[in-house]
Amino acid sequence: MPRMWLRGFALALLLLCGWTTVPEGTGPGPGVGQVTKLPVPRFVSLRTNEVNFRAGPGFQYPVTWVYQRDGLPVEIIGEFDVWRQLRAPDGGTGWVHEATVRARRTFYITAQQAVLRAAADHGAAAVAYLQNGVSGILVTCAPASDFCKVAVGQYTGYLAREDFWGVFPGEAVK
Repeated sequence: MPRMWLRGFALALLLLCGWTTVPEGTGPGPGVGQVTKLPVPRFVSLRTNEVNFRAGPGFQYPVTWVYQRDGLPVEIIGEFDVWRQLRAPDGGTGWVHEATVRARRTFYITAQQAVLRAAADHGAAAVAYLQNGVSGILVTCAPASDFCKVAVGQYTGYLAREDFWGVFPGEAVK
């Protein structure tokens, strides 16, 4: 019983000290991280090929999953000190040290197959066909557009927002 009380106390302490979390499905802002003062939630990407997702914000918490994909887009949904709570494209969540993420915007194909187009139009010529799970660099997104400009390998073109994960509906990326 004392251990349960201690966990409850630790959670209350984290909340009082500025641990911020955001409900699933919300877009950028109006939430602001207590630590960074940046929008929460927001998208970033993994910095290395091995990032430990932990059960809580600290090295004392167990590793619940290891993501092995440099550049994978992830959504910051919480902050505490040097720790960021993330959501991955597969829905997995966990806490990582801030040094394991970077601000570079990337995307992850969620459709079975997405068409990379020469222009931001469903009728534009196909540049490449991208399979589910392919990722690359998110270059720009106009807020009113259904398409974003991306780069993957030697190809650059436009992807329909509905075909990938890594940007909020209506979000502008510059």
